[in-house]
Amino acid sequence: MKKEQDNIGESSSSRVLDSQQDIEDDRMIATILSEEYASLDRSVGRRLSHLQSIPHTPRINVYIPSANEATLDHQRLHDRLTIYGLCELKIQGDGNCQFRALSDQLYHSPEYHKYVRKEVVKQLKSFQSAYEGYVPMRYKDYLKKMKKSGEWGDHVTLQSAADRFGAKICLVTSFRDTCFIEIVPKQLNQRKELWLSFWSEVHYNSLYEIGEVPIRVQKKKHWLF
Repeated sequence: MKKEQDNIGESSSSRVLDSQQDIEDDRMIATILSEEYASLDRSVGRRLSHLQSIPHTPRINVYIPSANEATLDHQRLHDRLTIYGLCELKIQGDGNCQFRALSDQLYHSPEYHKYVRKEVVKQLKSFQSAYEGYVPMRYKDYLKKMKKSGEWGDHVTLQSAADRFGAKICLVTSFRDTCFIEIVPKQLNQRKELWLSFWSEVHYNSLYEIGEVPIRVQKKKHWLF
């Protein structure tokens, strides 16, 4: 019996170490990619420079639309993107879509979403006073929830991401009365723009100009080395 318990304990410890190593690998590769792509010119911002954004208020997810509402919202978003000459890189809908879309914009790959989530939660934890007023629950419980893979990101995590990475996050949305939202970093000078589509409260994708959507290949460990 003791041997079985020891084996279970070793297996659990191994999984934790593997997960930590995955995140560390992602951090290392993400740093290299961030430097590599820092000087790349992004033209999406110029294409949409005439749009007027609304002030962003961080908030958690409180309302999920019905199937009918979601269908109408999705068509509205598709029509808007067509008008603006934009196209979505489809992001996996596994509960990590916000972090995957941010990862794609930051590092040209959705696969570093674990690292992005970790950095967002680190920001939330380190600067609690900046965010806790937008979270209508015990803040420690919110942090614990957001640490979990598959937990949906919200507008608080978007603000945290903008602050952590020094990026203006631009959302083209499916909302009827709100086409465009900008989330501006509050604590760092803006160094980059990240462009996402936001199918209201349902899904995030990564945005590119039509004809410039890249083909993404699933990462392989240590492929840079």
